[in-house]
Amino acid sequence: MTTTPSSPTTPAQLPPSLVATLPGHYYTDRETFRQEQERVFETMWFCAVRSADLEKPGAFRTVQIGRESVLITRSRTGELRAFLNICRHRGARLCTEESGEVRRNLQCPYHAWTYDLDGKLVAAPNLTRMPDVDRTTYGLVKVALREWLGYAWVCLADEPPSFEETVMGATIERLGDVASIERYRTEGLALGKRITYDVKANWKLIVENFMECYHCATIHPELTDVLPEFADGYAAQYFVGHGAEFGEGVEGFTVDGTEGFGRLDGIADDQDRRYYAITVRPQVFINLVPDHVIMHRMFPMAEDRTVVECDWLYAPDVIDSGADISKSVELFHRVNVQDFDACERTQPAMSSRAYRSGGVLVPSEHHISAFHHWLTQKLSPEDGPGSTGNSGNAAHAQNTEAPMLL
Repeated sequence: MTTTPSSPTTPAQLPPSLVATLPGHYYTDRETFRQEQERVFETMWFCAVRSADLEKPGAFRTVQIGRESVLITRSRTGELRAFLNICRHRGARLCTEESGEVRRNLQCPYHAWTYDLDGKLVAAPNLTRMPDVDRTTYGLVKVALREWLGYAWVCLADEPPSFEETVMGATIERLGDVASIERYRTEGLALGKRITYDVKANWKLIVENFMECYHCATIHPELTDVLPEFADGYAAQYFVGHGAEFGEGVEGFTVDGTEGFGRLDGIADDQDRRYYAITVRPQVFINLVPDHVIMHRMFPMAEDRTVVECDWLYAPDVIDSGADISKSVELFHRVNVQDFDACERTQPAMSSRAYRSGGVLVPSEHHISAFHHWLTQKLSPEDGPGSTGNSGNAAHAQNTEAPMLL
C-alpha cells in the first residue's frame, strides 16, 4: 500500500486555539543570522558586561556583539568607555584576550600604535614625524555606553535608540514601572556566582523558552515545587505586573524550598515571596526574587550556537560573610540546564521538512507571537539598519488583565 506524504499544516488551516510560529529556516539559515546581527544586535542596546568586573582603571573586557568585537575598559578617571576593538592603522585586533588589565595604555600588537584609555592615539613609531595626523581623529572608534542595574549596555548604532524607551521600557511593559526593578538596587549587589553555558541552539529558541511555562510541569520539577502556579503552564511574564507566588511551606527560592537569605533592602512588601521575570530584547533575562537577582546575558555566536552568561547577585553582606549560597544557585542552575537541553533537542528539528512551515503556539504561549512579529519587523527592508523596530507594538498593547507581550 502506498501512502501520500502529508504536508505541514499552514497558518490558514490552524484552529483558533493555535498560532503559527516562525518557519524553521529562521533558526538555521546563515543569511538570516547575518541579518539579525546587522539589524538587531548591531542596532539595539546590548547588555555587555557587569560594571564591577572592570573595577580598576585599565581593566578591560572584549565582547562579541553582532559581527563586531567591542572593547570595554575603565578610564583613568573611573568612567567606563567602549570602543570597536580595531586598531585605526591597519585594522588589527587591539586586544586579543577576553579580559585583562593594562597599566596606562592600549597598544596594538602589530605595529605598536598606542591609545590611552579614553581612546586617543598617544604614540606610534615615527608619529612625531607625521604632525598632520590628528590624534583624536585617528583614535579608537567610540561606541555608545550606558550603565544601568550595575551593567554596561552598549549600542553600535550611529544614532542609538532611546535607552529609556527600549531598555527601561521593557521593564515598564512587564512590571508597570521602572521603580519596581530599581528597588532591588542591583547595582549595589555582589556577584555570588557566575556560570557560562555554551548552548548548541539558536538564540531565538532560548528567548521563546524563557518567555513561556507550558514546559514547566514537564521539565522543571524543582521550580514548580517552589512556584506551584507554574505547573498550570502560564509563565510569570504572561501578565503585566504579576509575580509568581511561592508555594505554601516554601521558605526561600532554593533548590529544596528551604530558607534563603534576608529580604533585599528596598523592595516593596507586595514583592516579597514573589518571582518576577523580565525579557529585555534582544538578549537579556532578569529574574527577581526577594533575596537575590539572577541576570542572563545571551551572546549569539552563530545560527546554531549561543553563549549564555548567568550571574547570581546577592546583598554584599551575604557574600562577605561567606554564607553558603549553593542551594540558592542550584535551583536556577538546574532550570538553566533543563531549558538549554530542551533547546538543544529542538535545534536539529528546525531543519526538518516537518518544521518547514513552523510549529504552533497553544493559548498559554500566544504572547510569543509578539516576539516573532517584532523580529520579522526588524528584519524587514523598510525597517532598515538603525531602526528601533518598535513600529506596530502599539497594536499589541494590553492591560493588566490580559497577557503582556515581550
